[in-house]
Amino acid sequence: MLFREKVLAGIADGSVTLAFRRWTRPTVKTGGTLRTPIGVLAIDAVEEINEDAVSDNEARQAGHADRSALLKELATRPDGLCYRVRFHLAGEDPRIALREATDLHSEGRAKIERQLAALDQSAGMTWTLPVLQLIAARDGTTAAELGAAIGVEKQKLKTRIRKLKELGLTESLTVGYRLSARGRAFLDGMSLSKDRPRHAKADGAEDTIRSSS
Repeated sequence: MLFREKVLAGIADGSVTLAFRRWTRPTVKTGGTLRTPIGVLAIDAVEEINEDAVSDNEARQAGHADRSALLKELATRPDGLCYRVRFHLAGEDPRIALREATDLHSEGRAKIERQLAALDQSAGMTWTLPVLQLIAARDGTTAAELGAAIGVEKQKLKTRIRKLKELGLTESLTVGYRLSARGRAFLDGMSLSKDRPRHAKADGAEDTIRSSS
């Protein structure tokens, strides 16, 4: 469930508290949460409705000029049923605070290492450390570049990098990725003697990215 920048601004100032979507299956549920660029939304209600019952006032609460503008947008998605979603801004995305947490004591560092090892094991290859090192080498490195460097398809790697973001180690840019302050602190504190084995395709990967830039 995505929002345009103008609507996000309305959510931030409290003027937008509704959304209308046409779905074959709702992508949010009552009592759930939704992360957005401005913070976490708490989903208060998800209700199937008849779009003919939508009022001008509700349309404005969803960030539209009036009911006609809302219905015009819904008409661009002919499949599915119409749903009204009520929500409120619950607070900042906890990942923001996490990625600024740079005081990594030995227990915290060991926890991150265990989490990365689990991600590597799940993927059947050692990809986490090579990817972090490649992102550290150049802000804005894209998933396509990273995927080519370590031999992983772009979309699959994007899904994996989201897991690094969940750990507070990376953040997305308009194009590509960069390490968070936490990610840099983690890499900076790594002892070479404790480096986990790198995947074979990661060797020379930075040169691969440079040559393709």
